[in-house]
Amino acid sequence: MIKKVLIANRGEIAVRVMRSCREMGIRSVAVFSEADRTARHVLYADEACLIGPAASKDSYLDIGKIIRAARQHNVDAIHPGYGFLSENAEFARRCKEEGFIFIGPLAETMEAMGDKIAARKRMIAAGVPVVPGTQEPLKDAAEARRLCNEIGYPVMLKASMGGGGKGMRLIYKEEDVEEAYNAARSESLSSFGDDTVYLEKFVEGPHHIEFQILGDNHGNVIHLCERECSVQRRNQKIVEESPSPFITPELRREMGEKAVAAARAVNYSSAGTIEFLVDKHRHFYFLEMNTRLQVGHPITEEVLGLDLVKEQIRVANNEPLHIRQEDIVQRGHAIECRICAEDTANNFMPSPGVIRQLTEPNGIGVRIDSYVYEGYEIPVYYDPMIGKLIVWATTREYAIERMRRVLHEYKITGLKTNISYLRRIMDVPDFVHGTYDTSFIAKHTDELQHAINPEDEHRSENIAMIAAYMDYLMNLEENASATSADNRPISRWREFGLQKGVLRI
Repeated sequence: MIKKVLIANRGEIAVRVMRSCREMGIRSVAVFSEADRTARHVLYADEACLIGPAASKDSYLDIGKIIRAARQHNVDAIHPGYGFLSENAEFARRCKEEGFIFIGPLAETMEAMGDKIAARKRMIAAGVPVVPGTQEPLKDAAEARRLCNEIGYPVMLKASMGGGGKGMRLIYKEEDVEEAYNAARSESLSSFGDDTVYLEKFVEGPHHIEFQILGDNHGNVIHLCERECSVQRRNQKIVEESPSPFITPELRREMGEKAVAAARAVNYSSAGTIEFLVDKHRHFYFLEMNTRLQVGHPITEEVLGLDLVKEQIRVANNEPLHIRQEDIVQRGHAIECRICAEDTANNFMPSPGVIRQLTEPNGIGVRIDSYVYEGYEIPVYYDPMIGKLIVWATTREYAIERMRRVLHEYKITGLKTNISYLRRIMDVPDFVHGTYDTSFIAKHTDELQHAINPEDEHRSENIAMIAAYMDYLMNLEENASATSADNRPISRWREFGLQKGVLRI
């Protein structure tokens, strides 16, 4: 029975896991680097352990240090969160060898699906559609050029051990093959320690749809419906929603069945996702499997009323799934925006710094998964994501309206964020009507970088300056005598009007 869990992560996902542990009566242990001494996950946990300097390789990616921390605090299980070691088969295997329960799938499953080439072969054998492409690693640039010509342009060159958009190159013509091949291999080697690459036919104008799956150790596997992930920049998701406005009930049923088949093909247990590309004709193809909890999991929780972290812990406790496929019904609509400390006007460069002022939105149907507070300094060493803003409403129209409202209420000063950029996404007609695909950001780059209605923004600036001037004048009056010349009390507003005349806006 799991009574104490070490969370081998940081930031919002560490806090997210700890909250579920607390509700279940499970003690939590935080690990932290020297740069994260004052981070919220350290303050929130029941116990905390320093594991090294700021650099990830010397702290959050150091398997030995995390195992020692687990021993020191006598934990029963380790939750990897997402990122860092969450899809590292060696880490999962080491946890098991040391007698700790790894809250996630088996190491063998990670190895089977972590290699994209091997995963394609397994999916073909399981009857899951895959994008046309190679099933063997490319030997050299010459072979890459020959196969590109056979498959037909455009093609996508991918790292076999890749993820997160790294090691990927889109090729439109033969002259670009050699450069793309060398660049993809180099990036893959530096990011994953493996330079194996392969080719896939590029599906133009696709939707990126991921299906949440959940399996146990007793052979039960279900899907928890889809998330629409097509609003992406550099293959990184920015906005996600569920249900997808593009998916029909019939297609959802078919894709869900294939997602379950894919999970069964590798004896999957715990929470994971099967990612698909869906073309404009609603033909779908297996893209990859993520053997961990995804950043976008809250919107699935909102529309289904489930806690996926609790489900992971129950599965790790060797409990059978307590929900059946027929129990899964999407209710309402949820949208998630990733709030990041980045300068959207400067090529989205990270913008670390101290948060001087923080006003988080609230109200019905609003959820914030974050880890920051006023006075907290966003470190330069890690991902710039501040948190996730999630809304739920009865319909997609109402969910968009609610997201507009909460993005307007969300105020962070002291550093640059992408909040204004996200506000503009909510106003683009293609997004509002649900008629967008993965080309959305590229298609609307100009209007997203500038206000959709510059006149409205200019008017707002004028009003703000007038209001600031009025506030300045009122502050001057605060230091003046509170009575009139004949010593009779007078209203502040009347005094302001008498002295300054009528101010019309």
